[in-house]
Amino acid sequence: MPAINVNPTRMELTRLKGRLKTAQRGHKLLKDKRDELMKQFLDVVRENRALRKKVEEGLMRAHGSFTVASALMSSEMLEQSLLYPKQSVELDMTFKNIMSVNVPEYRFKTRSDDGGEIYPYGFAATSGELDDAVDALAGVFQDMLRLAQIEKTSQLLAEEIEKTRRRVNALEYVKIPQMEESIKYISMKLDENERASTIRLMKVKDMLLKQAIEEQRAADARAVEAFGGHLEDPESI
Repeated sequence: MPAINVNPTRMELTRLKGRLKTAQRGHKLLKDKRDELMKQFLDVVRENRALRKKVEEGLMRAHGSFTVASALMSSEMLEQSLLYPKQSVELDMTFKNIMSVNVPEYRFKTRSDDGGEIYPYGFAATSGELDDAVDALAGVFQDMLRLAQIEKTSQLLAEEIEKTRRRVNALEYVKIPQMEESIKYISMKLDENERASTIRLMKVKDMLLKQAIEEQRAADARAVEAFGGHLEDPESI
């Protein structure tokens, strides 16, 4: 018996065969999608690993320079130097489609193209290490933004891979075997019904043949009796 209740009819058999063909085609497409998503995901992970290493190194340089600047400058002077930034940044976000997954793309632009605008203080009262720290942070900012984009992309791709994998497994191990089992069951039932109909037709044929033979024998017997009566009557000769 199949796992689901089905009517063993030819219409149901045709419908199930169509569904099975569609499911097999969908299974192949989902497997191709899963494989391509995995390829894209691995590329993103490799880029993420390299970019994270670069960002961590840049942040370590900035932190080291800032630590030295903190030791050379008073906390009040340090806070006052960084209190009013000159440069501002505008962030723009768009989306890119990767295998039906919308992943973000970040772009930013500064208000001014002047590289000196990143220093919001005068150089007379500050140490060179603070300049190095600000310069290192400005240099790593673009990589940090790219890293945020890559990590979000990898997260979205991983979720889509998991959903696609579940769908592939559901089709491969549940839906397609159930439909194949139902098709096999209906085919067996139809063959069984066809054999039963053939046997019934053969029995009816035998009954009709037997009845025809009996009727023919009865007709022959009546003819013999009638012919025998004519022989006993002299006037009939």
